[in-house]
Amino acid sequence: MRAVVERVRRASVNADDRVVAAIEKGLLIYLGVAAEDGDSDLAYLVEKVRHLRIFPDDNERMNLDVAQAGGEVLVVSAFTVQADARQGRRPSFEGAAPPDRARVLYELFCDALVRSGLTVQRGSFGAMMDVQSVSAGPVCVLLDSR
Repeated sequence: MRAVVERVRRASVNADDRVVAAIEKGLLIYLGVAAEDGDSDLAYLVEKVRHLRIFPDDNERMNLDVAQAGGEVLVVSAFTVQADARQGRRPSFEGAAPPDRARVLYELFCDALVRSGLTVQRGSFGAMMDVQSVSAGPVCVLLDSR
C-alpha cells in the first residue's frame, strides 16, 4: 500500500460536475492499493499517516501531526500510485489491486483514520475526479508499507 501525502492549505475533489469533498488545512492523500496488500499494510499506513509530523510548530519546525495542527484529511483513491515505470515509457499497473479489493482497503483505511480521531473526507472511488489543491510548503511525502 502506498500513499502520496501532501500538506495542503486546502483541497477539493469534483466528480460529475459537483464538489464531492473539500477540506481546509490538512493532508491530501493519494492512496494506491497493491494486489498483495493486507491487514498489516493497512495498519502500518494508518499509523504512519496519523502520526506523521509534517506541520510546523511555533518555531516553524515540522513537529506537529495533522490532529495537533487542527487539520483535516482528504483521501483520494489512485491506483496510479502503484504504477511501475522502471521499464519502457508506459507505466504498468499490474501490481495494483483489482477495483473490488482496492475499494475494501480504501474504505477500511478511511474508517481507521476516522477511528483515530481525524476528520476525513473521501474522493469518489473509481470515478474520474478533478482534484484541486493549494500545497503548503510544498511538503509531499511518499509512504510505502513495503
